[in-house]
Amino acid sequence: MTAPAEQRVRHRRRVTKRRAVIAGLSAFGIAGAAIVTTSMLSTASAASPWPSDTGSKPVSRTIPVSGVHDGGMKKFYGTGALGGDSQDEGQAPLFVLADGATLKNVIIGAPAADGVHCKGSCTLQNVWWLDVGEDAASFKGRSPSAVYTVIGGGAKNAEDKVLQFNGAGTLNVSGFQVQNAGKLVRSCGNCKTQYKRTIMLNDIDVTAPVNSIVGVNQNYGDTATLTKVRIHGDSRKKIKTCVRFEGNNTGKEPKELTPPGPDGRTCKFAASDISYR
Repeated sequence: MTAPAEQRVRHRRRVTKRRAVIAGLSAFGIAGAAIVTTSMLSTASAASPWPSDTGSKPVSRTIPVSGVHDGGMKKFYGTGALGGDSQDEGQAPLFVLADGATLKNVIIGAPAADGVHCKGSCTLQNVWWLDVGEDAASFKGRSPSAVYTVIGGGAKNAEDKVLQFNGAGTLNVSGFQVQNAGKLVRSCGNCKTQYKRTIMLNDIDVTAPVNSIVGVNQNYGDTATLTKVRIHGDSRKKIKTCVRFEGNNTGKEPKELTPPGPDGRTCKFAASDISYR
């Protein structure tokens, strides 16, 4: 989106002023380039700011989406039957997407119920969750060729999972940020029907406290690939990057396999793909 003229003018003034300051410092033998580099690194070390809504819209019945639904950056929140924010299983979502649908430019407030459900391939673009209910989004397609794409956006205040992968296929998440959550992505560990699932995470900001970034079922052939993951506020490196599980289809709690981290088969990434800020 093109910035307003007034905003561009302010930006040019800041740049001109900064250049003038650097030139003045250089005259006194102070390296201006070092100052610019430090400033840029400081800005890059923080996750992007969260957007403001353009208005609020209560949702008392699940909104079905086919084709493209552009929310115009309004904040949608549950009311009535969708007014819950617990971790109870089986809650209805605020939005349910048909196969091939796109939901974009939406802020989901509280109560959030069970967020968004995708029945097949779907795209979530610039969708933000302020206070995750049961899950932020659940992916439920049954075809191994299903592709779920999450571009931009973010979620915070999730007691457990943010993105729940129950179905088959591939989940691609890029440009996303998560704060104060249990898990960013979890491949279902005890669904009645299990599948091989592929998870691709790229350009992700994770801000502590978070328990783990991704959890996958090794015994069902799941894979998780992580690239350009930035972890903020975790100097002791307590956040688990990739956790392998022995999943089941009986409803029992899945067994966590140790140690967490890359193994080259199920959890695919190198140390250089994770950075700490």
